[in-house]
Amino acid sequence: MIRYIVKRCLNYVVMLFVSVSMTYFLASAFMDPRSNYMSRHPHPPIPSINRSLDLANINDQTPVITRYLRWITGVLTRWDWGLSPEQAPVGPAIAARIGASVQLVTCATVLGIVLGVSVGVYTAIRQYKWQDRVLNSIATFLLVVPAAVFGLLIVLAAISINNAAGSRLFFVTGLHSYQGSNPIAFILDFLQHLILPTIVMTVPGMVGYHLTQRTYLLDTMNADYVRTARAKGLPLNVAIRRHALRTSLIPTAVDVAFSIAGVFTGAVITETVFAINGLGSYFVQTISNNDINGSVAIAAFGAVCTLAGALLADIFSAWLDPRIRLS
Repeated sequence: MIRYIVKRCLNYVVMLFVSVSMTYFLASAFMDPRSNYMSRHPHPPIPSINRSLDLANINDQTPVITRYLRWITGVLTRWDWGLSPEQAPVGPAIAARIGASVQLVTCATVLGIVLGVSVGVYTAIRQYKWQDRVLNSIATFLLVVPAAVFGLLIVLAAISINNAAGSRLFFVTGLHSYQGSNPIAFILDFLQHLILPTIVMTVPGMVGYHLTQRTYLLDTMNADYVRTARAKGLPLNVAIRRHALRTSLIPTAVDVAFSIAGVFTGAVITETVFAINGLGSYFVQTISNNDINGSVAIAAFGAVCTLAGALLADIFSAWLDPRIRLS
């Protein structure tokens, strides 16, 4: 197992280096930081623009291979991810937003997976019964509701509850507002801020995992080995738990692994609705501002999350199905 993990990690390091390098060249080809200055009226003097672009190592008049070598050397030797066109360090900006995204995403991701898989198993066992039809109808409805609309509905509902209660039970912006030193008050304040965006992010994930897990389990429930277990007298619930469920969880584990990066960098709408400065909003900001270094750093973080999830999916799949060999 250890040899397999080391081998996979080495492969993933090579893949990470290649993908991040390609992202840098693509970002350099399609983004134009010079236009940020030239669009101003009047625009700064050309020598001043060139000096600013040189400081950030994003001057299009410098060969891209030279800029890439400077950038990759800074990353590998000093962990320096460069500067934005406004001369702001990229590394600290991303580090601060990673913390906000982790706080926002972690609980919602875990709840979405656990609840979605549980409901998927529940409805698959009760296929075509009223529980299956009702839950599938609700899931289909929630699946087509846009995230922005759902988020605004949650905000309006929270405001109505606050007005009815006569006090602020839910906060609709940010992740923190308490400035004191009382840990209990800090945790309570954090939960009051977190519950609404958690609901908005949990429900779509839960719906997706519910529908896919139901499909996967229905496929495995009709497999030969499950029918053989039933023919030997094993009750349905036991046959599903011991045989069908383990196999059906493998594609779900793969789905979870490759959605980790999207969960962190794709929560743009939720962060916008609740005014949270996370990675999603920063990613959009880097693209709109022609921030080559910032967009590449976000892409690198997403690649690390994806590859880490892929490694965990490999290990989890082998644990679920002994037929999968790791070496």
